[in-house]
Amino acid sequence: MSHEEEFGFAFEERYRPLLAVLGIRPSTCRLTLSEEVLRVRFGPWVVLSPRHNVTGAEPSGPFSPFKAIGVRVSMADGGLTFGSSTTQGVCITFRRSVSGSEPLGVLRHPGLTVTVEDPARLIGLITAPSRAA
Repeated sequence: MSHEEEFGFAFEERYRPLLAVLGIRPSTCRLTLSEEVLRVRFGPWVVLSPRHNVTGAEPSGPFSPFKAIGVRVSMADGGLTFGSSTTQGVCITFRRSVSGSEPLGVLRHPGLTVTVEDPARLIGLITAPSRAA
């Protein structure tokens, strides 16, 4: 991968009004992956990580709306979710935990689940053998 790869988020119609109140719309949500950086914008929330900090990605879901829609922090493992769909997501894991759920960066997250439009493509790019640590 020599350039940036971009992914939009998959939005279920029934959750659009609720998410829009939080500033989360298709136009304000994007995941960008390059050789240098992973950047995820989900409305006003942003996760930024050096690419070498990304250790893996795997499919996840389907989800209950309570656990997946909006910005969620898992009580089980502290993982962060940026969710706009209950169908399928990608759980991205990190060497060093990342911030992104609150503005001060105090809370750190070992993983980030995102509900992007092409989960299989994202997983393939992250787990490609050329990127193995």
